[in-house]
Amino acid sequence: MHLKRLVWIAVIAAIFWTCKEDKPEETIEELAVVEVKENLEFGFNLDDFIVKRDTIKSGDSFGEILERNNIGYPKIFQIAEKAKDSFDIRRLQVGKPYTLLCAKDSLETPKSFIYQPSKEEYVVIDFQDSIQAYMGRKPIKYVEREASGVIPQGSGISMVLDKKGLSQRLANKMANEIYAWTIDFNRLQPGDRFKVIYTDKYIDDSIYAGVDHVKAAYFEHNKKPFYAFEFETDSVKGIVDYFNDEAKNLRRAFLKSPIKFGGRVSSRYNLKRRIAHYGYRVKAHRGTDFAAANGTPILATANGTVTKSSYTRGNGKYVKIRHNATYETQYLHMSRRKAKVGQFVKQGDVIGYVGNTGSSAGNHVCYRFWKNGKQVDPFKQKLPEAKPISDSLKVKFLDYIVPIKHQLDNIILVEDSLPPETEETLSEIQ
Repeated sequence: MHLKRLVWIAVIAAIFWTCKEDKPEETIEELAVVEVKENLEFGFNLDDFIVKRDTIKSGDSFGEILERNNIGYPKIFQIAEKAKDSFDIRRLQVGKPYTLLCAKDSLETPKSFIYQPSKEEYVVIDFQDSIQAYMGRKPIKYVEREASGVIPQGSGISMVLDKKGLSQRLANKMANEIYAWTIDFNRLQPGDRFKVIYTDKYIDDSIYAGVDHVKAAYFEHNKKPFYAFEFETDSVKGIVDYFNDEAKNLRRAFLKSPIKFGGRVSSRYNLKRRIAHYGYRVKAHRGTDFAAANGTPILATANGTVTKSSYTRGNGKYVKIRHNATYETQYLHMSRRKAKVGQFVKQGDVIGYVGNTGSSAGNHVCYRFWKNGKQVDPFKQKLPEAKPISDSLKVKFLDYIVPIKHQLDNIILVEDSLPPETEETLSEIQ
């Protein structure tokens, strides 16, 4: 009897396992989780609105733009009055973009007006509920890159960078900001080579905003090496200079010209000059004239404080800068002044624009130079080098550049025109 029971148990177990093997396996379907990404810009979810984009046209005003979009003048006046403490609506510039966020209704009534004075900055005038105006900045991302190249026969650095798909601003920074006093970029030789570590700037992660700054560079000209390392020497005034690997400043105290890219010297300092306009009488010319097109930027030739920004009948619109107890410079006949009295300006800052105001016979800037209170010819002065790095910062600088110099030295020189992505090392920095 016991044996019979064991046989039946074995038969039932076999049937059970056979059925289990024949039964198809249950398939459990996994549901995909779709992450809905909000369409965010200016702090708003644009999917909540009808978005209208345009640029300020000649004759446009804040009121006319809103009136064209179904907002009456009583409401426009109320919005303007509430917003005026935060933003002057009369400052809208032709060509600048604006965005209207409108309700999803038949009238498409505007709820917010957003004006962009620059690629990074924007002004929001929001009148959905209460009226408020405020400034904002788009998120910025900085990407550090490396590049290198060799100057071929009959070429220059601009052409080399262009073939690599790199910004011409990089050439400008190396030629006019870093090596302006040590290398003549109009006389580069075949075989000259460079390596550079620089930072690109992006707005909203994707809009390229150009080269932000150059961290370090190496240029081999006529087989002579020139290192350059960016280093802040005054955190209060934000003064940044470039020094070589021995901590020597690459700059000089004064630029040779107040005009970017040189400008043409149309009249030199001459105490015995005769002028036809004055009947060929001797009339001393205590300045150096640089001819350039109207509106060309005028640069401060050295660091200093603006002591005058004014207009006189002879000088026209002009700016004067005191650089230290010894030197002053003055820039005459501007079409427009940018610098204000009391403002600290750095070498290369734009302080105004070339014009033809005052006693002037054409578009130019008259550059005047004082030494110990006396006007002199800047081209005949033995001008000092830029301020050297202080002893207290020198040790810090030399320690700081060790890993950067190692990075520069290990950049592979690329001579042909491979795609930029094969020639650059990218690393995001926050």
